[in-house]
Amino acid sequence: MSSFLAPAKINLALHVTGRREDGYHLIETLAVFTRFGDRVTVASSERDEFRVIGPYRDGVPLDSGNLVLKARDAFRTAFQGGTSLSIILEKNLPPSSGVGGGSSDAAAALRALMRHHDADISQERLLQIALPLGADLPMCLAARPLVARGIGEKIEILPDFPSLPMVLVNPGVAVSTPAVFRALLKRDNAPLPSQPPRDPEQLFAWLKQTRNDLEAPACSLAPMISDLLRALEDAGAWFARMSGSGATCFGLFGTMDEAQNGARQIRERHPRWFAAATRSMASAEEFDDGN
Repeated sequence: MSSFLAPAKINLALHVTGRREDGYHLIETLAVFTRFGDRVTVASSERDEFRVIGPYRDGVPLDSGNLVLKARDAFRTAFQGGTSLSIILEKNLPPSSGVGGGSSDAAAALRALMRHHDADISQERLLQIALPLGADLPMCLAARPLVARGIGEKIEILPDFPSLPMVLVNPGVAVSTPAVFRALLKRDNAPLPSQPPRDPEQLFAWLKQTRNDLEAPACSLAPMISDLLRALEDAGAWFARMSGSGATCFGLFGTMDEAQNGARQIRERHPRWFAAATRSMASAEEFDDGN
């Protein structure tokens, strides 16, 4: 049996810098990955099985539309078959929430499949298998503090980037990524200002110079995103922003104790919201393989 964390992907900054002729948008993003997320477990079985458990299992597709199963099938195609498998997806993140949940699940599935089959696969070959599944897959396979460019496939891993205590908040409203991009008024925005600093105080000043270009169009479709940002600030976050295409927002805190207190305060004031305190993984942190 092989089990891997599928961490939430948090876009600390997300600039839309253009659009290709094929319709894919060009981006520059600073992304980190959290210690909180979904989990994918792969084991041998007499027949193929796929189960979804966890608090957000409802509404998750159980057919070939699920990226976990697409990852399994892509892996099998690349390596010409394989034994029957039981795959369990523990869904702890709200779906369609702007934190790369489906892509991170697929990346975790590929890691688990590699471990289960004891497959020696180069990073380049793994990316060839993963990229057709979605533009977020290269980032989610890296699962380290990084800057991504292009459509998300050009990855620069950041050395010595710190772990950041944070709170994730979601109102329980799914936001359509295609709809957010359609509502985007300007697609040729300025890139990230410079290389992000490693020092938390300098990072705050740097983040103030950056944007999430999808936040305004997402707010036009789901105005309550503004309520999430205010709730994070009221709970003591020193910086708050929407992640990805929404509707999940994050707040950065000075310590984990402050983040836990902030999440508790938000849950008390807004019991219907999802709110979780976590921290991002630092550059040198060992990835959780569940074994």
